[in-house]
Amino acid sequence: MARETMSVFINGEEIIFETGKIACQAGGAVIVRSGETIIFCTACAAPHPDPTADFLPLRVDYQEKFSSAGKTVSGFIKREGRPAEREILISRLIDRPLRPLFEKGYYNEVQVLSYVWSYDGVHSPDPLAICGASAALVISDIPLIKPVGAVRVGYLNGEYIINPTIEQQHESILDLMLAGTEDAVLMIEGFCDFLTEDQVLGAIATGHASIKTICQALKQWQEKLGKPKNRGQLHLIPSELYAHVEEIANPLIEKALRIGDKKKREEELEKINKSVQTALLTESLEPKYAEHEVNRIIKDISSQKMRQMILNENIRSDGRGPTDIRPIDIELGILPRAHGSSLFTRGETQVLAVCTLGGQGMAQRYENLEGEGSQRFYLQYFFPPFSVGEVGRIGAPGRREIGHGKLAERALLAILPSKEEFPYIIRVEGTTTESNGSSSMACTCGVCEALKNAGVPIKRPISGIAMGLLLDKDRFVILSDISGIEDHLGDMDFKITGDHEGITAFQMDIKIEGITLEIMRVAFQQAKAGRIHILNKMLEVAPTYNAQMSRYAPRIETLQIKPSKIAVVIGPGGKQIRAIIEQTGVQIDINNDGIVSIAAGDLESIEKAKAIIYSLTADIEIGRTYLGKATSIAPFGVFIEILPGKEGLCHISEFDNSRIANLADFVNIGDTLNVKVLDINERGQIKLSRKATLIS
Repeated sequence: MARETMSVFINGEEIIFETGKIACQAGGAVIVRSGETIIFCTACAAPHPDPTADFLPLRVDYQEKFSSAGKTVSGFIKREGRPAEREILISRLIDRPLRPLFEKGYYNEVQVLSYVWSYDGVHSPDPLAICGASAALVISDIPLIKPVGAVRVGYLNGEYIINPTIEQQHESILDLMLAGTEDAVLMIEGFCDFLTEDQVLGAIATGHASIKTICQALKQWQEKLGKPKNRGQLHLIPSELYAHVEEIANPLIEKALRIGDKKKREEELEKINKSVQTALLTESLEPKYAEHEVNRIIKDISSQKMRQMILNENIRSDGRGPTDIRPIDIELGILPRAHGSSLFTRGETQVLAVCTLGGQGMAQRYENLEGEGSQRFYLQYFFPPFSVGEVGRIGAPGRREIGHGKLAERALLAILPSKEEFPYIIRVEGTTTESNGSSSMACTCGVCEALKNAGVPIKRPISGIAMGLLLDKDRFVILSDISGIEDHLGDMDFKITGDHEGITAFQMDIKIEGITLEIMRVAFQQAKAGRIHILNKMLEVAPTYNAQMSRYAPRIETLQIKPSKIAVVIGPGGKQIRAIIEQTGVQIDINNDGIVSIAAGDLESIEKAKAIIYSLTADIEIGRTYLGKATSIAPFGVFIEILPGKEGLCHISEFDNSRIANLADFVNIGDTLNVKVLDINERGQIKLSRKATLIS
C-alpha cells in the first residue's frame, strides 16, 4: 500500500492519520500525530475463528515508551515490562467503545496494540490512542461496523475545551474522556469538582460534536483505502436451533427470572441450561449443534424476557420497581486495630472498607512520561472469587479491579482535605465480600464511611450508584441500583458519584447505539435521586467525621523551615537527621519546599524532634536571650554554643557586673549559661553577654 495521510481539525489543532509506510504486514497499521505527540496503532486478527468461543476474544494493550519523552525506565532493568496502572486504564478506555461495534458472530481472536512513540508534554495521548486503534481497525479486514472517535473535554473559566493541553488539564475542574460513533456516544468516563448534571451533559454534547468530525473523516478514509471486511467467517446461530431452544426454555426462563434471590435464580437458570443441552446435544455421538451456541441463545432469550417483564410490568427480577434502591446497612469501626473501617451492604452487594494513615514514607510512588511523583491518597480495590461463590485466581489485580478502584479513588479525591490541613498519607482498601451488581459504587460509599471513621476531615461526604437501561425502539426504562443480571443483560452500565449538589465522577458504557442526550438526561436525574437516597442513609449512621482519630493511628505534625536550611537538618550524608530519629524515635520527611513532616506514636516524641529541628534551623536574633553551653574557655572570654553548631564569644568584660581576673574560677566547660546576643558582625561572629541577663 502506498503511503496515505488524512487530517482533521479539532479545536483548531490538526490531527494527522498516516498509513502505508510502517508495519505493512499488519491487518491495519496507523500513525496518529497531534503536535509532536505520535501514537502508533495496529490491529490484527487470527485467520480462523475459535470454534468454542461464545464471545469476541479481543485483547487491547497500550504502552508508553519512555524514549518518547527522552527518558529511560528507572531501576535495574532499563526496559518497559509489565504495564503500569495508567497503561492498563488507557487500554480499558480503548477497549470499551470498540468492543460493542464488532459484527455479531465474529469470533476470530483480535489484537489491538497502541504505542506512544513521541510525547511532547502538551498533547495528551489517550484520545489519540482510541482514534488510532479505531483507524487501524477501519482500514483492516476486521469487521468493525463503523468508525469510533474520541476526545477529552475540559472545563475552564466557564468554557468547554476539546482536547485541552496538559497544562490546561491541571487547571480544569473537569476531566472527561468521551468516545463514540458519528451517531451515538458509547463510552464516557469523567471526574469533576462537583459539577451539576446540566454542566456534565453540556460537556458530553460538546465533545460528541467533535467526535462526529473524526468519525466522518475515518469513514471517508475507509471508503478510499480500507480492505474488504472478512464477513465470511461470521458464526451466526442457526434459526432452527434458536426455535428448538426457545420452545423448551421460554416458559422456564420467564419463571426463573422472577426469583428474587440471586443464588437461587442462577441455580434455576443453570438447570434450564442443562435440560436444554440434554434435549438437544445428546441425540448422537456427534451432536449437530455446539454447547456454546445453546448458551448464547439462552442468554439472548433471558435478555428478551427480562426486558419484557420490566418494560411491560415495571417489575424487576428481585421484585423492585425501576427507581427502587435495595436495602442498605452500614456498620462502622468493625476492625478494632484499623485506623478506620466500615462494612457497607446494599442488597446482595457488600464491601469491607479500611483506611490506614501514615507518614510520607507510605506514599504510593509512580513513574510515567510526565516524570516521577507520589500519591498521598490511593485506593486499592479487591474482588476475590468468593464474593460471587466461585473458585478463581488470586494474585496481582486484574484490569477490572484496577479500573474499578481508580474510578472510586478519583471520585473521592474531590472531598479530601489539603495536605496542609491533614498531613497524613491515606491508603484505603475496598474488598468486595459479596457481589450482585455495582460493587465499585458500594466501594465508594464504604470507603467514604471508613474515611469518616478514621477521623479524616473530608470536605463533604459523597455516595455512588450504578444505573442501567433497557431500550426497545421508542420505549426505554432507566433502572436505579442495577443488580448483576441487569448489568449482564441490559444496554447500559452507568456509574455516578456525588452529593446533593454536584457530581465528582461518572462512567458510562453503552452496548448499543440509539441512546440520545435526552435519555442520558433522564438517567442523570434519576441517578441524582438515587445517590441522594443512599447518601441520606450514610448520613444517618455518621453525620460527620470522627473528631478523634484511632489511638492506633500515628500522630503527624508539620513545620516549615527555610529551603536553605534543609541541608542543615539532614547533615553530611544524612548524619544529622539519623541522629534526630535515633534520639526521638520519630519518622521525618522533608520536601523541597522545606515542609518537614514528623510522625510518631505519641506527641511527646514529636515535640522533642520539633525542638531539635527548630534549634538547628533557627536564626540567631540580636537582643534575644539564649540558654547556652560553655564549650571552651580562654583568658579573654568564654565560647558558648547557643544553638547546635552556633557559638558566640562572651568577653570576660561581659561575664559579670564585677571585675573578674580568671574566668576558670567562675565557669567550667559544659556549664549552661543564660546569655544575650549583643551583636553579629559581618563575618557572622556572635557577641554575647552574660552580664546583660543579670539583675543589677
